[in-house]
Amino acid sequence: MLILPIRTNIRPRRTPYANYALIILNVIIFAATYIGTHRIVVDGQVVERYLRPAAEQFMLNPAHPNLWQFVTYAFLHGGLLHVFGNMYFLYLFGNNVNDKLGNIGYLCLYLGGAVFAGVGHSLLHTNPVLGASGAVAAVTGAYLVLFPQSLITILYIFFFIGTMELSALYFILFKLIVWDNIVEPRFIFASVAYDAHLAGYAYGIAAVVLMLATGLISSTGFDLWSMLKQWNRRRRYRDAVVNGCEPFAGRTTLTKRIKVEELKTPAQTQHAEKINRLRNEIGTRIAERNLPAAAQIYLQLMELDSTQVPPRQYLLDIANQLASENKHAQSAQAYEKFLAHYPKYEYIEQVQLMLGLLYSRYLDKPDLAKKHLQAAAEKLSDPAQLKMCRDELTKLQK
Repeated sequence: MLILPIRTNIRPRRTPYANYALIILNVIIFAATYIGTHRIVVDGQVVERYLRPAAEQFMLNPAHPNLWQFVTYAFLHGGLLHVFGNMYFLYLFGNNVNDKLGNIGYLCLYLGGAVFAGVGHSLLHTNPVLGASGAVAAVTGAYLVLFPQSLITILYIFFFIGTMELSALYFILFKLIVWDNIVEPRFIFASVAYDAHLAGYAYGIAAVVLMLATGLISSTGFDLWSMLKQWNRRRRYRDAVVNGCEPFAGRTTLTKRIKVEELKTPAQTQHAEKINRLRNEIGTRIAERNLPAAAQIYLQLMELDSTQVPPRQYLLDIANQLASENKHAQSAQAYEKFLAHYPKYEYIEQVQLMLGLLYSRYLDKPDLAKKHLQAAAEKLSDPAQLKMCRDELTKLQK
């Protein structure tokens, strides 16, 4: 039986330079140090080695460790399959984590994962270890925290070949708990540093949860930390109700709201109920990944009440969907609403770029186009996007 993740349903908004650099560096070092299996005598025992003699000092040897080995061991690999597997998972999960943390933050996460994985292995074992698996496990743990609700397409081979989609939360937990600790050790007899993997997972999960909890990186509302906070709020409310407490008793704001509700006419009540129904339907359709339906329902909501503001990611997904459907005016209105209500969005310059292009190319509003394109040009870091922005500004100034 083979289970292999082949893609995720989210793509990084910026080029993940740090992740690409790590992959290239690992491959170059592998090509320079690997010479195939050979046997040497260590402390009177015959052991297998895979590296050039000059490179073996960079492996992590828990019996006689040097501090620098806790980093260097993670750039060495014991075979083509070893390096390919690690780099494949690093590419699959690392790009989006790099996008979220930035290049410096991502490099710190990766190297910290290597160190913690090495410590985890050294506390329980004395045999030398090499490979990026612990650092990759840290990146995978970070992905679990940041994107638990994303979907991963899985290729499986079990009598027949097929694909299926699983949420990242279920897939990574399955790999972490079941595959790495129960299934693989029973069927794969190679020497694998499973404790280093577990230490890497623990580090990646804990580090990113701490960053979200302290506000060091912004929460999207869909990450694991947000899910835990929502669960805790529901738990506390449920416990309070079960124990006979009325959570809102004595709050004058609620009393005032009830009095206002009592003054509503049946038509006003029906209108409010319809708005709530449409908002709930938008969330349902987006959860189903049915963005065209969500965008259509959003337009119905705007006809009823143009002041309604969906959650941040919902509104951005809908604005992008409307743009892809060539509904330029409606898309621009959605992007404007996004800028007005979510001005601290970490990739706000990309929203400004989209708005500028819509106003310039499709809606014939050059003044608004210049305003948003100039704002985007000050923040854009992607060379291709920056060039597109400046080229469009040049056209408008002619």
